[in-house]
Amino acid sequence: MLALTEVAENPSVLTSRLTLDDGSHVVFRPLVHGDAEGLAGFLGGLSGETRRMSPFDGYGLVAATELCDAIARYDKLRLVVEDVVSGGIVGLVEFGFDVVAGDVARYREAGIGLGATDCRFGVTLADDHQGRGVGSRVFPLVADVARRFGRKRVILFGGVLAENARAIRYYEKNGFRAVGSFTGGDGARSLDMVLDLDA
Repeated sequence: MLALTEVAENPSVLTSRLTLDDGSHVVFRPLVHGDAEGLAGFLGGLSGETRRMSPFDGYGLVAATELCDAIARYDKLRLVVEDVVSGGIVGLVEFGFDVVAGDVARYREAGIGLGATDCRFGVTLADDHQGRGVGSRVFPLVADVARRFGRKRVILFGGVLAENARAIRYYEKNGFRAVGSFTGGDGARSLDMVLDLDA
């Protein structure tokens, strides 16, 4: 079973090259300390709509540096999707290997007990890479990462906005099922979805 320190010391253990539907190539790999500027460029380039659907604590160099400084320090694993030609980061995949109290309580209401073999997951793509098959190519690797960390189920970070039909279709296509809904502090309705990796 992999550990976060192993990935930090040897990112190649989770590095893969992928061919997209249009023939272009991307690399899926762990975030490394030298990615701060590239990650800042990615975050800063996200449209207002993408930021609303997939919010971060910040969108500049400070926020990007904090994410890079957090490598192997907490329960998070972050991987990037990097365009081979430009070398730019065009996607960010996040795992949380500790489930939080709010998630535990919500899923309990849906009859699902969360524990040590569950993890949280979220993906954000650059606007010009949405709808290009990136998510579909990356997802088998996402499932593999979860399994290599000993996880059997995957839930979504903060759920998915109920109005985000494209994301819901993506999750359903990859085996997630909706198990409940909740209203966030901003009044927006979101769905909780879960993927059973053993199914």
